[in-house]
Amino acid sequence: MKIEHRHAERHVLNVTVDNEPGILAKITGLFTARGYNIDSLTVADISEDHHISRITVVTNGPPQVIDQIMAQLDRLVPVHKVVDLTEEGPHVERELALIKVRGRGDDRVEALRLADVFRARPVDTTTESFIFELTGPPDKIDSFVALMREIGLVEVGRTGIVGMMRGSQPA
Repeated sequence: MKIEHRHAERHVLNVTVDNEPGILAKITGLFTARGYNIDSLTVADISEDHHISRITVVTNGPPQVIDQIMAQLDRLVPVHKVVDLTEEGPHVERELALIKVRGRGDDRVEALRLADVFRARPVDTTTESFIFELTGPPDKIDSFVALMREIGLVEVGRTGIVGMMRGSQPA
């Protein structure tokens, strides 16, 4: 008998919630209590009257675990809607990073050249370092950070992933 192994898959979940104290703790508590990992977490107010927020959670798991996570999220009282962008279809994901790089001489020139290739913008410059701002998909940021490690990476700060469905329909 052949046993099929299901690998953990990366999923981007958009959770629309009431903007009230404690909702983020409820959602992260749900993940923690069940041993699910959160790879990225962002929260933003999305309504004009400040009553609704969108929480974007990036997690990994086999399909049955993702289905269980979504069902449990859907049962939380202040949750309006849970959408798995990964399953829904074409979507856009972006992240913002600030990357501090030390560099003098040739390393400085190389850091600026690579920043130009990746469309990273210097937002702070000293004679010994740069802070670059870079937005894009997570793999683009990962690649830039890996290259900066070879030059003189000092520090990285990342916002976490936000995502939306493509097209005119809301998720």
